[in-house]
Amino acid sequence: MTQRTQDSHPGSRSESEDFELLNKYWAAANYLTVAQIYLQENPLLREPLQAKHIKPRLLGHWGTSPGLSLIYAHLNRLIRRTSAEVLLVTGPGHGGPAVVANTYLEGSYSEVYPAVGRDLAGLRRLVRQFSTPGGIASHVGPATPGSIHEGGELGYSLMHATGAAMDNPGLIVACVVGDGEAETGPLEGSWKAPSFLNPLSDGAVLPILHLNGYKISGPTVLGRRSNLEVASLLEAHGWEPVIVDGDDPDLVHPALASAMDSAYAAIRAIQSHARQEGVTGPARWPAIILRTPKGWTGPATVDGVPVEGTFRSHQVPLAGVREKPEHLAQLETWMRSYRPEELFDADGRLVAELAALAPDGDLRMGALPASRGVGGTDLVVPPIEKYAVETLPRGQKMYQSTKPLGEMLRDIYIDTAEDPRFRLFCPDETNSNRLGAVFEATDRCLLEPDASVAAPSGGDHVSANGRVMEVLSEHLCQGWLEGYVLTGRYGLFASYEAFAMVSASMTVQHAKWLQHSRDLEWRRPVPSLNILLTSTCWRNDHNGFSHQGPGLIDTVLSLSGTVIRVYLPPDANTLLVTAEHMLKSKNYVNLAVIDKQDHPQYLTLDEARKHAAVGASVWDWAGNEVSLGSSKDVAKPDIILACAGDVPTQETLAAAWLLRRHVPDLTVRVVNVMDAMVLPPPDTHPHGLSSEKFEEIFTGDVDVVMAWHGYARALHQLLHGRPLPERFHVRGYNEQGTTTTPFDMVVLNKVSRYHLVMESLRRSRGHFAGAEELLEHCRNQLDAHAAHIREHFEDLPEIRDWVWTEPDS
Repeated sequence: MTQRTQDSHPGSRSESEDFELLNKYWAAANYLTVAQIYLQENPLLREPLQAKHIKPRLLGHWGTSPGLSLIYAHLNRLIRRTSAEVLLVTGPGHGGPAVVANTYLEGSYSEVYPAVGRDLAGLRRLVRQFSTPGGIASHVGPATPGSIHEGGELGYSLMHATGAAMDNPGLIVACVVGDGEAETGPLEGSWKAPSFLNPLSDGAVLPILHLNGYKISGPTVLGRRSNLEVASLLEAHGWEPVIVDGDDPDLVHPALASAMDSAYAAIRAIQSHARQEGVTGPARWPAIILRTPKGWTGPATVDGVPVEGTFRSHQVPLAGVREKPEHLAQLETWMRSYRPEELFDADGRLVAELAALAPDGDLRMGALPASRGVGGTDLVVPPIEKYAVETLPRGQKMYQSTKPLGEMLRDIYIDTAEDPRFRLFCPDETNSNRLGAVFEATDRCLLEPDASVAAPSGGDHVSANGRVMEVLSEHLCQGWLEGYVLTGRYGLFASYEAFAMVSASMTVQHAKWLQHSRDLEWRRPVPSLNILLTSTCWRNDHNGFSHQGPGLIDTVLSLSGTVIRVYLPPDANTLLVTAEHMLKSKNYVNLAVIDKQDHPQYLTLDEARKHAAVGASVWDWAGNEVSLGSSKDVAKPDIILACAGDVPTQETLAAAWLLRRHVPDLTVRVVNVMDAMVLPPPDTHPHGLSSEKFEEIFTGDVDVVMAWHGYARALHQLLHGRPLPERFHVRGYNEQGTTTTPFDMVVLNKVSRYHLVMESLRRSRGHFAGAEELLEHCRNQLDAHAAHIREHFEDLPEIRDWVWTEPDS
């Protein structure tokens, strides 16, 4: 049986392994952590501690911090011994003060924030800024040097680490997983990483599962499990765990150092073998299980109640230091136990013998280039002209709009084969979403061999060297992509629309990260998080109500306009233009929504480029302003039909066709919106149309009947601030769905051509010949539709076979 536990005794030491100095470095980090939580003055206790030195509001999390600082110090030791490039991802939610303390000690913090210098004045700024107005948050975030991972929401650390390692062969990503975080579903799914990490072409992930036993107010599940049980869990997922367990620093330091040395040796041996002999299956990557007390080195008891090693150490162990003299005295005793006078010199600088323990230059974890988005060369998108589809006669050719995008992605894979910096992430839906052309260039990535008893098929385009990442978890797909792009590479996450909501909270967190990062000059812009939603609510009629939901649009629209974009291309060529823009962009969350089924095609590539450049435009060919002898420049239409999304566009065009054919004197303007963010005023979103351009397209007072892909409330939200927004009568998805026909989905939600016609006639100004007859026709058609689909299980022929033609032809 594999030896799982490192011997917890010092053993023989080389001259470089001075654990006494390492313990002092750890003490310095612990001291600065406590100082950040409590102090606003007197940062090195050069005078007796007084209540006036304490912050009025005590915020922060002590419990996880000693473990994080212990790990940081030992990773420093490993880096100095090996010159390895190590990226640290810290999963425990609010370990911010510990990571800030360690980046300050190594000097990287002061380099990006010169005002927080390595002296007494800088130390004062360091402690005063923590969890105070105008300062920094209590968790690791964009403002923390070396971080690519937001610590505010738990569950994503190991998937971010895995994504960062992909196509990054020289990188080791050390990922601290807290035992509270280990209870989340996304983290539990993340242990599958060995099945997807290729030691030939990827870097390595070193998970460090930190068991300190408690969450904010209770025990953790894994904290209550035995070491053998926890190790067996990791082994079952393909890891080779080593356990370090103790509460005596004199024993834990050498044990953890030995564990890290062994892990590093194992990583390099795995990579060397793969790069010389090839890959035949998943590697058994090392992992470390570290069990130490929560709040280690802090107060053992407070007011007679145990604190160290319990949930009570999670946040602020001594909460009454300004009001209770005994608490103030205990805090001073605690802080002086680290002997700050031995750690910092008279000027407030870390003493030289301890400063020498940090790595040099870019090898410091707070200065690692990969953590700032420096991960590769820019992506060159091939000319999209070669993928454009024929659209003439307009609106009559049917095509699967996402298929040309798959061909473009295929060629990106081919073009980056020698310098991999692009991946597609999709939950087992690449072919389903009509992106299967990528398999002409690469395979699905899976290192697991086929274990079937029958003759193994090998699967369909499955190999260890594949670079299409399919795993049936939206969390993993998006989390891997986030780690991938935050370290400078490019990608696309494609998902069924309804199930993108599984990872919607991740989208929110990523957008918040980008929003904050934009204010940090030292952070390099990173490739955008690109999300493609297909198998949309309107064409999941075969799957049913559970698969119908456009909610991610609402989620993204609620985020800061500085970082989000929402695109609703109506056809294949507009999707190509959209994808070209998304893949070249930096520092955005780009959301594109388009269905994968056959749909009419409308715009040539040149027209698509012009349409995308504005984001919304009048489709003169669909309206009749010119044919009636008027012009949008000199006269106003009687009604405006607007649309956003492929199915709403088709229904809007059919409605315009009906109106022009049956009520020829009614002046109809047709507007298509493909960039949802042009609708808000420009002071709300950078893409917002100017007031003049908005009025040119929508006029200032004509009623607009709009067919919208998502929930109507989202569009009304966008129009807030525009003149007379109440003139926009929005039809969208309203939670009506089932397993039914394609047209019945738009009927159920009252977005059908017949509903749009009736609404247009109701909202238009004046009386027009043929209007009453058309209203009656629409009502009759809806009745006929309801009867037909229940009898024949398919849509009416005049619906199913309708294509755009000139209405008077």
